[in-house]
Amino acid sequence: MQLPTDNPTIIINRIKSIIGGSLGNLVEWYDWYIYSFFSLYFAGTFFPMANPTVRLLNTAGIFAIGFLMRPIGGWLMGTFADRKGRKTALTFSVLLMSVGSLLIAVIPGYKQIGIAAPILLLLARIIQGLSVGGEYGTSATYLSEMATKKHRGFYSSFQYVTLIMGQLVAAGVLVLLQKVFLTEEQLHAWGWRIPFVFGAILAITVMYLRRSLQEPASFTKERSKDDRGTLKALAQHPKAVFTVVCLTIGGTVAFYTFTTYMQKFLVNTAKFSNGDATLVSTLTLIVFMLLQPVFGLLSDKIGRKPLLIGFGILGALATVPIMTVLSTTKEMWPAFMLIMCALIITSGYTSINAVVKAELFPARVRALGVGFPYAVAVSIFGGTAEPLALSFKEHHHPQWFYWYVSGCIAISLLAYIIMPDTKKHSKIED
Repeated sequence: MQLPTDNPTIIINRIKSIIGGSLGNLVEWYDWYIYSFFSLYFAGTFFPMANPTVRLLNTAGIFAIGFLMRPIGGWLMGTFADRKGRKTALTFSVLLMSVGSLLIAVIPGYKQIGIAAPILLLLARIIQGLSVGGEYGTSATYLSEMATKKHRGFYSSFQYVTLIMGQLVAAGVLVLLQKVFLTEEQLHAWGWRIPFVFGAILAITVMYLRRSLQEPASFTKERSKDDRGTLKALAQHPKAVFTVVCLTIGGTVAFYTFTTYMQKFLVNTAKFSNGDATLVSTLTLIVFMLLQPVFGLLSDKIGRKPLLIGFGILGALATVPIMTVLSTTKEMWPAFMLIMCALIITSGYTSINAVVKAELFPARVRALGVGFPYAVAVSIFGGTAEPLALSFKEHHHPQWFYWYVSGCIAISLLAYIIMPDTKKHSKIED
C-alpha cells in the first residue's frame, strides 16, 4: 500500500489546506470532549447530589442536549457553507466553540448561584452543540473536495485523525493535571476549569488561521446557482439523505461507546480508579488515531463498501462479548486489548464515513447534505448513548446497553449492504 503521489507543489498546497482545515477540527473536538472527560470532576459543582451515578447522569444529560442542537448547527452552518463558502463557515464555527468553552470556564457553582449554574452550563453546551454540528459537515466537505479522486479516502480520513486527536489532547490534559500538577481535591475544586480556558484560547487562535484557507474549486463552480444550500434543493436527494442517517446510526453509537463513555465505564462498572481509566482511554485513542489513515488508504484500494460491511458484521457480533468481559476486567492491559479490538472494528466506519457522505451529494448541497442528516442521527443515537448506558446501569441492567449497541450496528449493516460503493459512484466528480 503506497502513500498518495502527485506533483510536489500540488501535494504541498493540498497538505496546507488539509492542515488548515484539520487544525480547527482538532480544536473544536478538544473543546467538545473536555466536557465529557472532566465531568467526573465538575459534576458535583453543578449537581451537588450524594449518588455519583445520578450526578454523572445529570451532566451526561446536558451532554446529550448539546447533541440535540447539532442538527440545527448542521442545518445553519451547512446552508451557510453552501451559499457563502466553506472557509467562512469553518471560521465562524470555531468562534462559537470558543464562546461556549469560555462560558463553562467562568460559571460559578451551584453553591454560589443556585439553579442558575446548571442553566448556564446548559446554555454553554447549546452554543457548543451549534458549533460542532456545523463543523462536521463543513470540514468533511472541505477535506473531501480538496483531495484527489485517487486518494480521497486517505486525505479525508484526517478528519477523524484530528477528531480523535482532539479527544486525545483532552485526555492528555487530564492525565497531566491528575499525575503532575494538581491533586484530586484541587481538580474537583477548581482545576477542571483550566482545560476550558485553554480550549477557548486555542479556538480563537485557529479562527485567525482559518481565514487564510482556500475555497475548493467545486464550490467556486457552483457559486452562481440560486438554490445552493437550501432544504428544497436537499429534498431532491432523499435517498442520499436516508443513506446518511442509516449508515451513521451504528457507527456513532459504537464510536461514542468505545471512546468517550469508556472512561466512565471503567470507573463506574469495572471499578478502575480515575487515573487508570484515563490512562487506558488515552492509550487506546493513540492507536485508534493512527489507524485512520491506514483504513483510509485501504478504502482507496478496495472501495468504501467492504470496510463498512466489515464493521457492520464484526461490530454486531463482537460488541456484547467485548463489553461483557470488559465489565469484569480488573487489569489495565486486558482492558486496553478489549477496547482496542472494538476500536479496530469501529475504524472501518470512522476512517471513511466523512468521504462516503460527501460522495453522495452534488457540490451545491454537499455541506448541508453531509452535516444536517448526520447531525440528526448523531443527536438521536450518539448523544443519548452515554446517558442511556448510565440509566441502564442505575436500574441494574447494564447488559441491556451492550445489546443496544449491537442492534444499532446491525441496523447500519443493512444500509451498508444496500448502498452503492461511493468510491465508484462519487458525486464529487460531477
